[in-house]
Amino acid sequence: MSSALCAAPVAVVSIFRAVPAPWPAPVVQLVAFTPWFVLPAGAALLLALPGRRPWAVLPAGALLALQLLWLFPPDRVADRFLAREADPLQGQEQDTARDTGQRPAAELTVMSLNAWKGQADAAEVVRLVRENGVAFLAVQELSPALEKRLDAEGLGALLPHRISRSRDGAGGGAMYSTRPMIPVDSVDGSAFHMPTVQLELDAGGRPAPLTVTNVHTKAPVWGRAGQWRSELAALGRLAARPGNMLLLGDFNATLDHAEFRQILQGPDGTGPDGTRVDAGAAALARLVPTWPMDGPPLPGVVIDHIVTGPRVRSSGYAVLPMAGTDHAAVLAKLSVPAAD
Repeated sequence: MSSALCAAPVAVVSIFRAVPAPWPAPVVQLVAFTPWFVLPAGAALLLALPGRRPWAVLPAGALLALQLLWLFPPDRVADRFLAREADPLQGQEQDTARDTGQRPAAELTVMSLNAWKGQADAAEVVRLVRENGVAFLAVQELSPALEKRLDAEGLGALLPHRISRSRDGAGGGAMYSTRPMIPVDSVDGSAFHMPTVQLELDAGGRPAPLTVTNVHTKAPVWGRAGQWRSELAALGRLAARPGNMLLLGDFNATLDHAEFRQILQGPDGTGPDGTRVDAGAAALARLVPTWPMDGPPLPGVVIDHIVTGPRVRSSGYAVLPMAGTDHAAVLAKLSVPAAD
């Protein structure tokens, strides 16, 4: 009976996770914590084994296998193994979507941070930018006061190009870069401003354009699940555009949400060059949470992401704790291929 008690909630959440239905907000929120249901699934199997009753052991084993499959998809594990075999010195760092072949590529270190209504520690932000050689920074929930503190700490000297729309509350945001940014457009109908810019990177004397969107979707709370769903769908359409692409920021969604997986897979199951890649999932870091770092005592989940097009390589993914905010910063090193 104790095995069944452990297995029952796992089974319920697994159904919600497996069936891509427009679930209401409480279910969407519950599904975000799917990775941690591997623990009761393991407990259910351990409790079932001493009794040696197949009707108890087999379902518990199947539930545990399913949780592990979602946590560590075979294609991602294989990619990690092949990267290690190809370059043993870099194996712990490398994760790729597709080999860019011999085409020259531009290197770019990017970082994203939700500043929690401007409460993030400005000195800590600037220190991380400096120490990690960040060349592009996306900030969500940027307040005018935080923008001034970042200026006072010298962020402008490190990242002199800026596109900013600071606001009190959760609606502000900005992108900082070492290279000029060209505004392209923004996500239509989004609750928060989600601008897209183009960076012209240099890949050994050849242009390597990269389209970047600063992501901040509405959280799927009561009455807002529909808005959240439509914003993720809009991001999926952005991701399907041709060329080198980067989406980074607070998606308020995890890889266990079908709506987020659709961004990676595209409307037809795959993009023209293959699926998009979540740098954290590629690094097998699904149990390294980005939220909540402060606030309610909840199990941590990964809702901040760095998503790249299939030809953009990523390595060095890291989750960096940040004082003053309930989100961690996420960082990755990108290799952006030159244009055809």
